[in-house]
Amino acid sequence: MSDRRLPPTLGDIIRQQRELAELPMRQLAAMVGISGPYLSQIERGLRAPSEQVLGAIAKSLQTSAERLQQQAEALAPEPPVSGVVAAIEQDPDLTARQRQALTEVYATMAEMTRIRRRRRGRSDEDEPGT
Repeated sequence: MSDRRLPPTLGDIIRQQRELAELPMRQLAAMVGISGPYLSQIERGLRAPSEQVLGAIAKSLQTSAERLQQQAEALAPEPPVSGVVAAIEQDPDLTARQRQALTEVYATMAEMTRIRRRRRGRSDEDEPGT
């Protein structure tokens, strides 16, 4: 496993803001109305918060959901465009909204695979055909 640093995720930004506010995880979870384990999963990037939960987290941290997302996006490097995304963007039979939706679904699925691989310390072992 490499020791290169990964860019901060939305969960990392939430954790940093919670720590800056000197709020224990359990206290923030109670303020938001979610469980501590769920907040922990959000902070570790294992679960993505719904818009409603993100809004409640932001309000409890005295910021906005948009601001939290902007912070995470500003720190994330632009990923290279995959062949799948390029094909989606070039398909003339898709609307702009359909392209966006397919790209988001693909990106989420690919990210979940990367997270599982990092947790297992594997890179190629769970790919089909290897």
